[in-house]
Amino acid sequence: MLSDNYLPMTVADVRALRDRLVAQRKKLVFTNGCFDILHAGHVRYLNAARALGDAMVVALNSDASVRELKGPSRPVNHEKDRAEVVAALRAVDAVVIFGDKRATALIEAIRPHIYAKGGDYTVDSLNAEERAALDAVGTAIHILPLVPGRSTTRTIQRMTGSEEVSQPLRIGVLGSGGGSNFRAILNAISSGALNAEVSVAISDQADSRFLQIAKEAGIPAQFVDGGTNPRRFHEAAQKEVAGHLQQAEVDVVVLAGFMRILKEPVLSLYKDRIINVHPSLLPKFKGANAPQMAIEEGEIETGCTVHLVTAEIDAGRILAQAVVPILVGDTPEVLHERIKKEEHKLLPQVLAKWQIASP
Repeated sequence: MLSDNYLPMTVADVRALRDRLVAQRKKLVFTNGCFDILHAGHVRYLNAARALGDAMVVALNSDASVRELKGPSRPVNHEKDRAEVVAALRAVDAVVIFGDKRATALIEAIRPHIYAKGGDYTVDSLNAEERAALDAVGTAIHILPLVPGRSTTRTIQRMTGSEEVSQPLRIGVLGSGGGSNFRAILNAISSGALNAEVSVAISDQADSRFLQIAKEAGIPAQFVDGGTNPRRFHEAAQKEVAGHLQQAEVDVVVLAGFMRILKEPVLSLYKDRIINVHPSLLPKFKGANAPQMAIEEGEIETGCTVHLVTAEIDAGRILAQAVVPILVGDTPEVLHERIKKEEHKLLPQVLAKWQIASP
């Protein structure tokens, strides 16, 4: 018989918990999901979510809503078992089961102070109905990073033998800025779309969001001081990058928004194993400011290119391209954001094919 401690709460129970917290000037964290096979990624995520406040309620999709969302083969475990397992976690203070596809009604009823969601979402990509409910009740939204290589889909694939047995591709990623392509790689790994692991993340900017993403994901993060010229690495920096990549034993080097020019010894050590994503349909518009050049030239379309890196800038063999239309009124910034959405799809696809083709 299920212990009373692990019985799912009613909505009224959870609202009463929230009211007690408010009286103590404390905050309630809320998150939701299926959680039908609990794995390390879930546990780390729930621990991180709980740290955002003083108590946490997990809303579990009912069996019927899981089937509606995931298909007839899910959930693997039924809702009361899932509730017992999740409630037993140290990070979880309460569990409630809901039957809708969306948690909108629960959000409106519970009025949590903080809402946590995994890094396969952004604030802007949250369900519009749930986002409106969160905004209406004044809930703060926190997106937490995914744990690379851990997902329910991959767990099921291993259990059923449908996942090919192969060593994950070891990737070294270099970046200088916000890390959106880096995040796309991590999301693809976490979802099971890419059998890979990021062995090291290297940046020439000590305070970059890129390095912060790596640290949050538990990936070795290295800052390499490249000197005062923002486009060039001095010789010592080139050697330092090579050393980090060799120590991490990477198979492929990915330049994800990396703004400096790589030279020797990296180019020789990783010949035909360094890829870059560029915001144009190469060979058109090489170098910086490609979206602006496309607009100024009166092009009706541009796009992005994943290509091998060589000593000549943006001239290596093209591996894949995606087309993006140029719309009337586009600014370089607006166009570049639209191009990035295609980059986020294209780069993991190239890496997945690379892995399949590797010995």
